[in-house]
Amino acid sequence: MPFRVGSGHDTHRLVEGRPLILGGVIIPHTKGLAGHSDADAVLHAVTDALLGAAALGDIGDAYPDTDPKWKNADSRLFLTEALAKLNQLGWRPVNLDVTVFAEQPKLGHVKAAIRDSLAHLLNVPPDCVNVKAKTGEKVGHIGRGEAIGCHAVVLIEKS
Repeated sequence: MPFRVGSGHDTHRLVEGRPLILGGVIIPHTKGLAGHSDADAVLHAVTDALLGAAALGDIGDAYPDTDPKWKNADSRLFLTEALAKLNQLGWRPVNLDVTVFAEQPKLGHVKAAIRDSLAHLLNVPPDCVNVKAKTGEKVGHIGRGEAIGCHAVVLIEKS
């Protein structure tokens, strides 16, 4: 089969005293995401999607939060290592679609920067990456501004 699809999802709580990083981009905000690593929910979802597409498990298998090695790790490392594993197996990403769920901050002004960061990390043209931002419409933990979530879908092909 020359193509495969992978899906990834991640959610992290918003807390005081942490930077907000989404897709490898630092976003000015009063809160950041809580997690063992830098808690970049976008990169975690994309990494999960890549691993899933290649049937390589998930981000928790590859980078467990019980391992002190990953404490405060830059999530770009997770994505680049997952991509290297795919490349070793002869796979490469074709396109990526990402939806970020956040009540605050509004992300319209940083979607292009996130897209460009993801395209660079995946080594694909920017027009092969789409980033959408949705609010929680005041419903649930995202709508109350307690968390940010992300869903990612990736298509990979045999190179």
